Amino acid sequence: MINTKRLSLSHVGWAVDNSPIFYPKSTFDMAVAHSLDFPRIDADRELKKALESYWKVDLDQNALFHEVEEAKALGHTVKPIIIGPLTYLWQCKAKGNDVDKLDLLDRLLPIYGEILGRLAAQGVEWVQIDEPILTLDLPQEWKNAFERAYNILQYSPLKKLVATCFSGLQDNLGLAAGLPVQGLHIDAVRAPDHLLHVLDRLPTYKILSVGLVNGRNVWRCELEPVLAQLQFAQERFGDNLWVSSSCSLLHSNTVAAAA
Repeated sequence: MINTKRLSLSHVGWAVDNSPIFYPKSTFDMAVAHSLDFPRIDADRELKKALESYWKVDLDQNALFHEVEEAKALGHTVKPIIIGPLTYLWQCKAKGNDVDKLDLLDRLLPIYGEILGRLAAQGVEWVQIDEPILTLDLPQEWKNAFERAYNILQYSPLKKLVATCFSGLQDNLGLAAGLPVQGLHIDAVRAPDHLLHVLDRLPTYKILSVGLVNGRNVWRCELEPVLAQLQFAQERFGDNLWVSSSCSLLHSNTVAAAA
């Protein structure tokens, strides 16, 4: 039996960035992407301001971190959810054809390092980093950038859960499983057959977060068939198995979910 007391609805948390949880406009579901807008960037734009305009916060004014303190004061275990640096750059709108967005990565990573460091100082243990572009057929230079970025971010003093959604990892499974992070989230609603492949590739010392609660469904999750699907995963990962929603619950009826 799976110890349900250890189950973690990792997308049902405090998304303290004050923005809709990100899903791309053209590549992923339009149903959850209709209201998003990414900034335009170029080689001269200050990336910190661009990131703040997307998150609608001023990092220097502590709005992001104030919400963490507020949630902790209410007794919640806080796991902030932020957009990943590669997904952020992929979806940004480059101003001019001569802008290679990956050239901006080295300027963006210190901002993430600052955010993660400040969250760690507040006592946050885990942060979820959404990288849904890992489900795409990425150019090799973007795959290389994932390895480079997370090799740098691994030194930030937080446990990191890289999250994907709306599809399987396909050819990026080895890349995602090998990133120097403490956990990986997959969407097992949209890609149920992909779970067995992930079980073969992800090291068991990492957290496996399996999205089996349909994040786009307004009805209650039938737990018995979900738990039955997880028996083999539980045997392999034990307490390192989390159960989650498949994607953000941004567009779900939270009143019905709480009833």
